[in-house]
Formats: sequence, C-alpha cells, structure tokens
Amino acid sequence: MSVFDLAALERQIEALLFAAAGPMSMQDLERRLPEGAHIAVAIEALAARYAGRGVNLVCVAGRWRFQTAEDLAYLMTQEREEPRRLSKAGQETLAIVAYHQPVTRAEIEAVRGVQASRGTLDVLLELGLVKMRGRR
Repeated sequence: MSVFDLAALERQIEALLFAAAGPMSMQDLERRLPEGAHIAVAIEALAARYAGRGVNLVCVAGRWRFQTAEDLAYLMTQEREEPRRLSKAGQETLAIVAYHQPVTRAEIEAVRGVQASRGTLDVLLELGLVKMRGRR
C-alpha cells in the first residue's frame, strides 16, 4: 500500500467516524470503504496520529469512535442551576403577596381560606421572591 493510499484511507475513516451517529465496527467501515482496503493499518496510523491530542481514536466494545482525552474530561462538565418549581400553595401565596402587598400571614390565610404553612413562606423567602418585615 502506498503512502498516498494510506493517507487517503485515513482521511476516509476519519470522516466516517467523525460524522457517524455512533461508534463503528470494522464491518461497518468495510461496507463503506473500497474493497481490499487495509482498514486495520489505517486505523492504527490514525490512532497514533491522535494519541496525546484533545480527542483520541479508541475502540470500545469492538467499535471505533473519537472521544475526548481522559485528562480533559473535566472540561466537558457543565454546572447549571435547575429551576425550582413552586407548589400550588407556593404559587397561590406568591400571587396573594404580589396583589395585596404588604400583607400579613393572617391576611394570606384569610384570602386562601387555609392556614399558611411556614414551609411555603420559607421557600418563597429562600428564593428571594418575598421579603419579611416585622416579626416572624
């Protein structure tokens, strides 16, 4: 196999693996590449070329794929804040506070028709949606 053929085959495998929806087996690659191509040799050369880079060519469960280098995996984590959903009681209490502010606990209970739980008000305070004035 000439150097040109090997380089062309590496490019073809690289393109296939990059665009594939998932890892590809040797049989998957054989079906797509020219008959008689030395796929194993090209994969070895490609894996050597990507060794030590940000992405590596690896074989997992008999299938080939590009993956982030293990030492850089920490860069792929993303911290995000999950929005908290208010309970129905929390939504009702917040609506009452927004409409009648300033409002007392007793006034909230009178409008809702049920006793306001301390937990509901604590959640609203914790989220910064209401402010407490006076005694608790």
